[in-house]
Amino acid sequence: MRPVFFRVLNARMKKGKEDAERLGERMGMAGRLRPDGNLIWFHGASVGESLSALPLIEKIQTEMPDVHILVTTGTVTSAGLMEKRLSGNAFHQFIPVDHPDWVNKFLDHWCPSAVIWLESDFWPNMLRAIKRREIPAILLNARMGQKSFKRWFLFAPGWLRGLLNGFDMCLTQSDDEKKRLDAFGHDDVRVVDNLKYASAKLPVDADKKETLISSIGGRKIWQYASTHPGEEDIAIKLHQKLRTKNPDLLTVIIPRHPARGADIQNLITSAGLKSARRSQNQIISGDVDIYVADTLGEMGLFFDVIDTTVIGGSFVAHGGHNPIEPAQFGNAVVYGPHMFNFKLICHDFETAGAALPLSDDEELGKTLDLFLNDKGNKQALQAAALKLTQDKSKALSNLWGVIGPWLEGALQHKGQK
Repeated sequence: MRPVFFRVLNARMKKGKEDAERLGERMGMAGRLRPDGNLIWFHGASVGESLSALPLIEKIQTEMPDVHILVTTGTVTSAGLMEKRLSGNAFHQFIPVDHPDWVNKFLDHWCPSAVIWLESDFWPNMLRAIKRREIPAILLNARMGQKSFKRWFLFAPGWLRGLLNGFDMCLTQSDDEKKRLDAFGHDDVRVVDNLKYASAKLPVDADKKETLISSIGGRKIWQYASTHPGEEDIAIKLHQKLRTKNPDLLTVIIPRHPARGADIQNLITSAGLKSARRSQNQIISGDVDIYVADTLGEMGLFFDVIDTTVIGGSFVAHGGHNPIEPAQFGNAVVYGPHMFNFKLICHDFETAGAALPLSDDEELGKTLDLFLNDKGNKQALQAAALKLTQDKSKALSNLWGVIGPWLEGALQHKGQK
């Protein structure tokens, strides 16, 4: 089986999906020494999950300053962000590929005192090993939609029940999801606020903000954040259509994966438009049609400067991205029909009138034209987005009321063993 995993890792590395210098971590070989004392391990699949954990990590650092925190993810992009955002006694490693030998090597080295697993990135060998070693663990922001529930319940109920029973608690976001998890026999499923609401606003560099505002000048502007292949084509076509009525229009594309910047620029050039790439320090001159913000860690800067945000991954069948982040800056938030990874959050937003769901890119074009030419049409949306995120910001204190006592018990339990 190992040769298969080696081939997969090498193929991913050639595509830029693995860090060649840290490939050993994907095979269970630690990239650093384990610090002495208690160590809490957080695991999230990628960017969204790992970023959502930051408020809780910071809370633990405040309440339990002697505890060390390991954060694992599986993508290069998330690793880069975690390296920038983690501080103090918190650090990042890549999750090993789910081979039994690599799993055991990882656990033998890190010996976590407690595990906090985010959402539904289930690695069966790892989760079974955690249970076998009797490491206290909880599942946080547990997700199970109706389709997933039916699939699991029909084809592998026992298998999933075994994985879920490795967690002391499953913390989910709605009564409906609680009922689905209850059906698999777990005896401690609780409903808590979504941890993503507890996230602090993304950081903004004041000097960069001043420079960006100066570069934009008084131009009309909108941004498409966290785009995926196919959505850049949508942005280009919309720009061509919108600029007939708005000749000074500037469109900003922020790709989910910055490494695609050059390819996106080629698309723009092929369409007969002029572009500039942020990663190449290309300036936003007056004749630039589309600005490609292909850098890491600057999303907050663009949310702060530009007040109209289209959520990427929602006009192609990817599942969307987190609308809370732009809403915290008072953005007018717009997304397409494919937000299935954020159904509960979207329900919150739409109920509060804090986001505008659209059916297709034609409807998006009409909405953007309205926003660009009559700010009154989006001000209510902006105000509702800001109010919703401020009202939900107490999610962390509510969550700590559940997780804090569990952690104290888990660390005491490990100390007695």
